[in-house]
Amino acid sequence: MQTEFTAEQLGDPALASAEAVIRKCVHCGFCTATCPTYVLLGDELDSPRGRIYLMKDMLENEREPSAEVVKHLDRCLSCLSCMTTCPSGVNYMHLVDHARAYIERRYRRPLRERLFRGLLASVLPHPKRFRLALRLARLARPLTPLIAKVPPLKPMAAMLALAPDAIAPKPSDRSSPAARSSARVAIVQGCAEPVLKPEIRAATVRLLNRIGCGVIFARGEVCCGALVHHMGREDASLEAARRNVDAWIREIEDGGLDAIIITASGCGTTIKNYGFMLREDVAYADKAARVSALAKDVCEFLASQGLPEGARKDITVAYHAACSLQHGQKVTETPKKLLAHVGYQVRTPNEAHLCCGSAGTYNILQPDLARQLRDRKLTHIERLQPDVIASGNIGCAMQIASGARVPVVHTVELLDWATGGPVPPALINFNRR
Repeated sequence: MQTEFTAEQLGDPALASAEAVIRKCVHCGFCTATCPTYVLLGDELDSPRGRIYLMKDMLENEREPSAEVVKHLDRCLSCLSCMTTCPSGVNYMHLVDHARAYIERRYRRPLRERLFRGLLASVLPHPKRFRLALRLARLARPLTPLIAKVPPLKPMAAMLALAPDAIAPKPSDRSSPAARSSARVAIVQGCAEPVLKPEIRAATVRLLNRIGCGVIFARGEVCCGALVHHMGREDASLEAARRNVDAWIREIEDGGLDAIIITASGCGTTIKNYGFMLREDVAYADKAARVSALAKDVCEFLASQGLPEGARKDITVAYHAACSLQHGQKVTETPKKLLAHVGYQVRTPNEAHLCCGSAGTYNILQPDLARQLRDRKLTHIERLQPDVIASGNIGCAMQIASGARVPVVHTVELLDWATGGPVPPALINFNRR
């Protein structure tokens, strides 16, 4: 795509990077077939190609973002399916991240949106605040049907509908050495996952210990910054990245780390991007690149270490590929191969490349589109007649579970169970078909 940015504009490294992405686009339109919002809406401006035109015009002409442009970029899930499809190597992720930061700086949203987005940004990345918010949500849940009837309050209704019935106890963050340690790894502690599903961390620690890995939790670690990053809050996301880089570098220099293990793939895509995010920061560029190189999805790492064969179970697993894992990190077959290796019957639904509608806070901020995507996903999953659904991302698990008829668990819970761990909590009281 031809661009006309000035030399002065291209003196800004961030804008120069965005321009390089735009120039790679050849207008082929392959991305439209795999873009969830285009599939649903059929609007060119709700396709990656259409959004690239909007972003090019806005950035090149230094326009103040219009409500129309913001609407179409807000509808983007950042699922990155377009990047998997694109034959030209367009890094849509870096471009849309830059455009959202530009919008955040220059566009004044309506008061209701500012308040609600500010609430999400100040609560969800902080486990203590999030835990308190879920307790309050339980009190307000009976009002959800009434709240949902008021259009401006639909995001609040969506958030209440996703809140769990019970609040789980806080998971342990104590280091867990293996009997004969072959590797020392740090597990990313996360923000939403340990509040919503602490059993994921417990299963991960058990499984890593079982294969001989010592596990530590880095002091000073905070939320990875993914949530605020996708909302365009660049300063907050970069600050989170720096704090985490400091925390993990201390561990690297103290006792060494063989990997930084991530169980929420949404976090993984962001942490693996720290090197790019901090590339212009002289004090952090090299350290961030080092951290990104060590970041591994838990299934990536387990495959590299080797899992023992499990006790074969007569259970059919529908594997849901989280977008952040299959498109953002290009980890596609590994989780399915691990599940099959330990004894499960693994099936993949049709349209596995399309997003389930979770996408961070998308299912809260865009509840109608998110619900359509969830229902479309579940239609394909239910045709497999699975006993359980497995996913590698907490957001996907919560989104799919909100409409599923069978339990949804993390992939690592099933791997732990098959190799000697306890039954995943979601399966204990579940009656199979």
